[in-house]
Amino acid sequence: MDALDILFVRTWWEYSADTPDSFTQFYHWFNLAEGTAWLIFAVLVFWRFCTQRKSSVEVFYALLFLTFGLSDIREAWIQTSWLIWLKLFNLLALFSVRRRVMRQCYPDAKLF
Repeated sequence: MDALDILFVRTWWEYSADTPDSFTQFYHWFNLAEGTAWLIFAVLVFWRFCTQRKSSVEVFYALLFLTFGLSDIREAWIQTSWLIWLKLFNLLALFSVRRRVMRQCYPDAKLF
């Protein structure tokens, strides 16, 4: 049962504004900034889809950026095993869809 707890249920870290620990403060604000960056990428990808409409897969690509950004914002307050798994699967899907979109629709683009 302990292995299942570690793999799926455990809370590894939790933010408290009252904690003066510099790591806690840095980790919290870093995740908020990182989440914001992923949300900006989601908007940029969706905007590119709306203006160029090269592939409807870009909507899914934008949603993957959105969910990854939201998971980082959630991680700014609490890090749990299930969130780590969710982020891993989201990241793998993001890489896979990115490869497809970039190769098929934007072979010269490098960023998003």
